[in-house]
Amino acid sequence: MQFLLNLLGVFVVIGGVFLLSPTKKKIKWKSIAILLIVEVLITWFMLGTKFGSWTINQIAAFFTWLIACANEGISFVFPSAMANEHVDFFFSALLPIIFIITFFDILSYFGILTWIIDKVGWVISKISGLPKLESFFSIQMMFLGNTEALAVIRQQMVVLQQHRLLTFGLMSMSSISGSIIGAYLTMVPAEYVFAAIPLNCLNALLLASMLNPIDVSKEEDIVYVPPKEERKDFFSTISNSMMVGMNMVIVILAMVIGYVAVTACLNGILGFFVDGLTVQKIFSVIFSPFAFLLGLTGSDAMYVAQLMGIKLATNEFVAMMDLKDKLNDLDPHTIAVATTFLTSFANFSTVGMIYGTFNSILGEENSSIIGKNVWKLLVSGIGVSLLSAMLVGLFVW
Repeated sequence: MQFLLNLLGVFVVIGGVFLLSPTKKKIKWKSIAILLIVEVLITWFMLGTKFGSWTINQIAAFFTWLIACANEGISFVFPSAMANEHVDFFFSALLPIIFIITFFDILSYFGILTWIIDKVGWVISKISGLPKLESFFSIQMMFLGNTEALAVIRQQMVVLQQHRLLTFGLMSMSSISGSIIGAYLTMVPAEYVFAAIPLNCLNALLLASMLNPIDVSKEEDIVYVPPKEERKDFFSTISNSMMVGMNMVIVILAMVIGYVAVTACLNGILGFFVDGLTVQKIFSVIFSPFAFLLGLTGSDAMYVAQLMGIKLATNEFVAMMDLKDKLNDLDPHTIAVATTFLTSFANFSTVGMIYGTFNSILGEENSSIIGKNVWKLLVSGIGVSLLSAMLVGLFVW
């Protein structure tokens, strides 16, 4: 019964997005079907085959090694903190981001990451029949993050029509940056984090193609390649990467402190009027229908619904920190769908980040397309997270 509910959830999400699409007749159902089939095969490969499990373990081991390298630098500056058996969130999850961002930028500098993005983006475009730029962008987000990927294609965005620009805003809601993976792995199971990454990438393309279907001519279907003159020297590049990483750590730290404090404050106010009422309980009721469509029942459904609401209102870090403490009390299916749902940047604050990036690249007039379509961005982000979690849930019981 739970499996059928989970399967039904996939069609409910796609059907719901279809009903919200303003131009239903332009949706390319062949591309949607192809992407869904590819996602099912990818999920089966990663979670249903020994070779897929081995591949995920190797990738996880690679990121574990990256974190260990990062810890060497952290230990040099904070030896007493890292010597502690129970290293806290700031040192174990946030500070490694500085090195991992630098590492990915080094790969980009020497063209390794760029080559991977180009080849995988080309394959997705050929398989799905969707525009090249959108296909490449979905892969860029997976490695670089949403704002960084938007910056990479800034020269091409300047000449795009507003209607097409909206697609990139919709897709940006489902991003996950490679630089943040290490932080996730300190809190939740690696196999579901790595399963969510490609699924989010493809689902972002799928749902954006439904919410904002577009026709691109062959002349327009090109990908901008930055000239070599734009590239800085190696040491300037890695120094800048380290500063960007530190800024990201500070932003995430501020958001986690602020949102946890705000939630505690709201819980205190709500408890004053209704004994025992909390923000988490309100979220668990609002999001419970979606949790049941993930194949969950009873207390597990209400708990995952609570996590879904916390992620949307705050960010995935706050929700993952809560999930981390309860992993031993949950069954495999619950852990799988909860972790997959949380592995993305889809929340209210991401809308602000996307608007700010559009504003800096395109100016206030063109960035208004984001402000006018906030509801579409939220639908896209929530829809992608749900769809990815439902597909993973089909293979883990």
